[in-house]
Amino acid sequence: MNIENTKAQMRKGVLEYCILSILSGEDKYASEILETLKDAKMLVVEGTIYPLLTRLKNAGLLNYRWEESSSGPPRKYYALTETGKVFLKELNTTWDELRSAVNVVTKVKNK
Repeated sequence: MNIENTKAQMRKGVLEYCILSILSGEDKYASEILETLKDAKMLVVEGTIYPLLTRLKNAGLLNYRWEESSSGPPRKYYALTETGKVFLKELNTTWDELRSAVNVVTKVKNK
């Protein structure tokens, strides 16, 4: 079994949650989202994030607007919809429950 594949699958499983969380504070464009994920050591490539953003938008969790940029072409800024905010709130609860359960099973103490 390849550890890198397992690690990649674990990251993939929480990527939507992370993107919605990033957008809970303010609207961002894709490069800002990628940078935030990179800073958190979640390695994601552009080819992964754009289809995911489109899927979240099609699910009614995100919307976007175009905004002119002083340093290049217009940028597409993503934001949570009201449905997305409710969905994220539910994911927060689920994440807390899952994290607690995993900590119990793996004997990790909450910090």
